[in-house]
Amino acid sequence: MKEAMSEEQQTALKLLVVLSKSFKSIMDVAVKDIKSYGLSSSEFAILEVLYAKGRIPIQQIGDRILITSGTMTYNIDKLENKGYLKRVPCSTDRRVTYAEITDVGRQLFDEIFPQHTERIETVMGSLTLEEQKQAIALLKALGKGAAGK
Repeated sequence: MKEAMSEEQQTALKLLVVLSKSFKSIMDVAVKDIKSYGLSSSEFAILEVLYAKGRIPIQQIGDRILITSGTMTYNIDKLENKGYLKRVPCSTDRRVTYAEITDVGRQLFDEIFPQHTERIETVMGSLTLEEQKQAIALLKALGKGAAGK
């Protein structure tokens, strides 16, 4: 005969399902918003890093936004062709190439980032500010716990 699940097991599985469904719903809204600006989510993430950090080695961008080097190269090429970023060779190490947001890219992000931020704020608005802070703390603890297992 099959042993019944404990309350802890049932709750852990329910948390996984609820977390997954919530993440999908939120990301669907975020991605739809990003696509409305003519960008993929990877392109947006790359521009966001460059907008915030300035010139950065291309390899470090991939580490920050968790995409593969092949995907990174493809998206860097697309953004460069659109005129939103440029590649800058490192003067001291030929193996390193920097990505830098262009004036056109900065103007685009100056326009779209506040709109995107408002959209995300609206989506997260189903929780109070205090609940959002609690959720951040709880999800950080959950992530650290999962990484340590």
